[in-house]
Amino acid sequence: MPRLGRQVVLVSLMSLAIFSVGCKKKPVAVAPPPPPAPAAPPPARPTVTLQAAPTTVQAGQSTTLTWSSSNATTLNLAPGVGNVAPQGSTTLTPAQTITYTITAMGPGGTADATTRVTVTPLPPPPPKPAPEPSIDELFTKNVKDAYFDYDKADIRSDSRDNLMQTAQFMRQYAQVRVTIEGHCDERGSTEYNLALGDRRAQATKDFLTSLGIPADRMETISYGKERPLCSDKNEQCYQQNRRGHIVRKQ
Repeated sequence: MPRLGRQVVLVSLMSLAIFSVGCKKKPVAVAPPPPPAPAAPPPARPTVTLQAAPTTVQAGQSTTLTWSSSNATTLNLAPGVGNVAPQGSTTLTPAQTITYTITAMGPGGTADATTRVTVTPLPPPPPKPAPEPSIDELFTKNVKDAYFDYDKADIRSDSRDNLMQTAQFMRQYAQVRVTIEGHCDERGSTEYNLALGDRRAQATKDFLTSLGIPADRMETISYGKERPLCSDKNEQCYQQNRRGHIVRKQ
């Protein structure tokens, strides 16, 4: 083959090779997939505290409940209060021992807290002081009669004790004035018993005077057998009627 022809063939082959190389497509690079998004953390669980001050009260007294919380959207205080703020306090007057519960609710769940308040009964009121006795009540309690033997006007030993107690009362209550009545049992005439009753009343007055009671605070009168205390016909009854009876003058 002539030299020129070989050159033409060579150039053609080279051109074909270049064309083949230029027409071949380059491979496309594929981007790797993005990494997965991190998982969202779970919502925090609520917390709540509840305290009472004081924890022991008497009936009718008050206590203060105080609470605080976190991560809660709703708080309920029971019994008897209802929904409350995330933190706060309230004053209550429980009628009886009771347990209070606060419940905190939020996306992360619920939480409870409790406190107990003990209610003690009120102490009984102090007893009312006994009313002061009246002068008439004191007179009835402290003033004693004198009693006499049959047909006698002498102050007996037991009557002396009675009249000393009477004198002590009259010294303490100087405003008291008395009438001393002379009495007899039913035996004997009316006239005789009036005279005997007078002697008995006077003997009673004289004895009180000897104990320091002024005579002008006492007067005497005799009823003889006309006003008996007892009407039975026996010595026990007669003894009750033989007396110097002391009556307060109003």
